[in-house]
Amino acid sequence: MYKIKQAAMLAGVSVPVLRAWERRYAIVAPLRTTAGYRLYDDAAVSRVWTMRRMVVEGWSPSTAAEAILAGDVAGEPVPDARAAAEPLADVPATRRDRDRAIEAFVSAAATFDQAGVEATLDDMFARGSFEQAAGDYVLPAMVALGQAWADGDVDVAAEHGASHAVLRRLAGAYQASSRAVSDGTVLVGLGPGSRHEVGALAFSVAARRAGIPAFYLGPDLPEDEWVHAATSTHARAAVIGVVTVSDLEPARRVVAALHAANPELLVALGGRAAAEAMEVSAAADAGAEWLIRLPDGLEAAVDTLARELGRR
Repeated sequence: MYKIKQAAMLAGVSVPVLRAWERRYAIVAPLRTTAGYRLYDDAAVSRVWTMRRMVVEGWSPSTAAEAILAGDVAGEPVPDARAAAEPLADVPATRRDRDRAIEAFVSAAATFDQAGVEATLDDMFARGSFEQAAGDYVLPAMVALGQAWADGDVDVAAEHGASHAVLRRLAGAYQASSRAVSDGTVLVGLGPGSRHEVGALAFSVAARRAGIPAFYLGPDLPEDEWVHAATSTHARAAVIGVVTVSDLEPARRVVAALHAANPELLVALGGRAAAEAMEVSAAADAGAEWLIRLPDGLEAAVDTLARELGRR
């Protein structure tokens, strides 16, 4: 019998993926010790290993689980310790898989199908690491949802309902990766009037998971409150989300206020409109080293911030 970390290692998946597959697809039903610890036998590890192999080959997690539980696919012996050397962190997402997942999410949102929204989110978050699930599926799904709203295919109430379902998931992940606020904090949020917060919250989670003490401030934060937070937490850096063109001017004001209060503070801009924000910044024109733009992609953005913090 194996505890959850051992079972996940042997099956080649992360602990969060094993928990998600157990909860959502009932692929395993571990025993519990008197202290409440999960225990997995060889058969359970074999089923998870088999499901991992099927997902890598392109099966969706739900279809793979159904085939295994129905007996259509037999559990395979785990090949020695190779699974531990190749954990399922980021199985490449095929365009077909991504499009199907996003279509299912938007369709469920449009019809106020709360159970359907939650089921598609379960499926997305069961596909690998948090970074892959958020970067390859959840954030693109939110872009598609916004486009569907703009096209009149999803009304405001439906869009809000689905968006808050995503925010609840991200808030849970943020709490699970909790780090105490301390000197060296990295503030993350949006400027006054800016409300598209999903990307900034997802970045905060990914940053915490990478060991960066991110403190998420939320959307629609006035520039004087940014300055107060930076001073109170002795922040090393501030990351400002710039998602739409309407976020450009608020971001510029926050950048100016933060730099005036602390010229040593590293300020980073991230989001779909971050490149335009850099273009309209006088500091960027002057080649200021304290102001950077984060690249697209959660992992790339976190890696860039980590390198800049290390360099400073």
